[in-house]
Amino acid sequence: MISEILSVLQDPNTQRAILDETGQHIILSISAVLLAVIVAIPAGALLTRWPRGANLVMTAVGLLQTLPSVALLAFMIPLLGIGAAPAVVALFLYALLPILRSTYTGIKGVDPAALEAGRGMGMTSFQLLFMVELPLAFRVIMSGIRVSTVLIVGWATLAAFIGGGGLGDLILTGFAMVSTGHIIAGGVPVTLLALAADFGLGRLERLATPSGLRV
Repeated sequence: MISEILSVLQDPNTQRAILDETGQHIILSISAVLLAVIVAIPAGALLTRWPRGANLVMTAVGLLQTLPSVALLAFMIPLLGIGAAPAVVALFLYALLPILRSTYTGIKGVDPAALEAGRGMGMTSFQLLFMVELPLAFRVIMSGIRVSTVLIVGWATLAAFIGGGGLGDLILTGFAMVSTGHIIAGGVPVTLLALAADFGLGRLERLATPSGLRV
């Protein structure tokens, strides 16, 4: 088995495929997470101003997480066809909840004394949000982005089922050919990407957090 795995990994075609599919995998993951950040952070901030709708929206988004990922991808086919676009939309839907919830929780957890001080200085609600609440909630929001990113890097392998590309192609090839080498060629880079994303976002979180708020 080891010789078969080494033979596959040393094949120039496999090595080229790993590089190509890794690039596609990164594009799929980053696109989905960026879309989720653009939508979920403003939505989470808005929900802090609309408590009655918060539970409803959180529940609706949470229901998306309960859908089997393959089923959600299959549901995208009649809507958007096959390829990268439906894969990104499906991954975006999965990426929403951790970021939405962390944004809402982070802002709601801001010390009321800080808000009172801001109001005492004459800040508007808009100024409070951008100058007080979001900076103080930054670490909590970043934790949601980190969780979401790691999950999406893993789930992006399923994009291969609808022709979305990524490292899942190598894994599917491995299943089809009963080739452990191809499965490893697709699976190991996914794990490394997830670890790199978690480490990189952790460093970014620390660098962007004011020294007085670091722990």
